[in-house]
Amino acid sequence: MNLARRVGPSVLVGMALLGLWQAAVLAWEIPVYLVPSPERVVEALVQDWPILVAAWRNTLHITLLAMAVATVLGVGVSLAFVQSRWLERAFFPYAVLLQVTPIVSVAPLVIIWVKDTTWALVWCATLAAIFPVISNSTLGLRSVDVGLMNYFRLQRASRWQVLWRLRIPSALPYFFGGLRISAGLSLIGAIVAEFVAGAGGAGTGLAYQILQSGYQLNIPRMFAALTLIAVTGVLLFLTTSALAKWALGGWHPSQWDLDRGQ
Repeated sequence: MNLARRVGPSVLVGMALLGLWQAAVLAWEIPVYLVPSPERVVEALVQDWPILVAAWRNTLHITLLAMAVATVLGVGVSLAFVQSRWLERAFFPYAVLLQVTPIVSVAPLVIIWVKDTTWALVWCATLAAIFPVISNSTLGLRSVDVGLMNYFRLQRASRWQVLWRLRIPSALPYFFGGLRISAGLSLIGAIVAEFVAGAGGAGTGLAYQILQSGYQLNIPRMFAALTLIAVTGVLLFLTTSALAKWALGGWHPSQWDLDRGQ
């Protein structure tokens, strides 16, 4: 019942939008090479499933590797920043550069420098995804309760004890917030990198299928690939939200349903 209440409104809105889309295509007789109907998209998804699912696996593989690398590197950088204000002041502006530099302008260089295509795509996606982890984790590690910090100092806690027992638990809600953002950016970075690599004949992911479909005016397959990308993004968000719920649900108010208690 709780699940139906949570997802029911979204499902109803989605069904209504699909119905309007189908009705508009039929009423205005929109050509399939401009906007296919949802029915034609589903047909393309079924007919081209072997091709699309193979491409989806490649894109998901790149995305998950990029998420893992961004998480490990981002958390490591944040831990270094919180231990030294000098390091944070010296290197945080360069982390900001990763956020503001368009990945499409960096991807060709990375693909040239890194010989292995898979890892070239992973590093491109990592560059797109790492900043939210660094920013949110650093903010969380510094956002500790002043009273608790004074208590730890009063008890002569070591720097390791302060980090492990105070800073890291305090930073977890911020970390998972950054991870949710990073998951979507990993997927976006993987798609953008695949577009660049696909232009050189090395594309095997969903982005390459979109390019090929555009060249062939196979618009239903293009929309089917876009559908898989959208579904993947939603699943990544739900997975990271579930991880946050599992890690924080028992003790942090951000994961409580305040209208029903926990």
